[in-house]
Amino acid sequence: MENQWTNTKGIVTKGHQVASGMAINSPYPRGSIAMQTPFFRQLGLDISTFFPGTLNIALHPYQFKLNKPEYTFAQVKWNANFPPETFSFSACRLTFRTIQYDSLIYYPHPETKPAHFQDNSTLELLAPVVPNIDYGDEVFLEINPQEISIFLD
Repeated sequence: MENQWTNTKGIVTKGHQVASGMAINSPYPRGSIAMQTPFFRQLGLDISTFFPGTLNIALHPYQFKLNKPEYTFAQVKWNANFPPETFSFSACRLTFRTIQYDSLIYYPHPETKPAHFQDNSTLELLAPVVPNIDYGDEVFLEINPQEISIFLD
């Protein structure tokens, strides 16, 4: 059965730059995504085709809530210096300048994450390299509403 997608627009916003390793004081010089990739592959999700960082998409004034994401990996011990974390992923489609990119919503559960929280109106996406995308650009997302709800608070 084909997914029924929820369409929403958002704005590319600057994140903490820890996922990509571009933050000046990042505890992960290679970036957390590069470090997590082999652990997720071992658990059944290969994210190696995506850019090793996240696109942060602000949905203001909307918020999101996880319902039943396609993948949830509990208590992943991906770094010896920090406690294990729980991660969820949901397939989505990102459209920028009429080009669509198959992507994943990347959700490190805040209750298990040591720092660098996002608010509940900013989605983090794993996506392929998107040429010429920049902070402030408008994008469109298609999200599976059975997995992620988008709502006005």
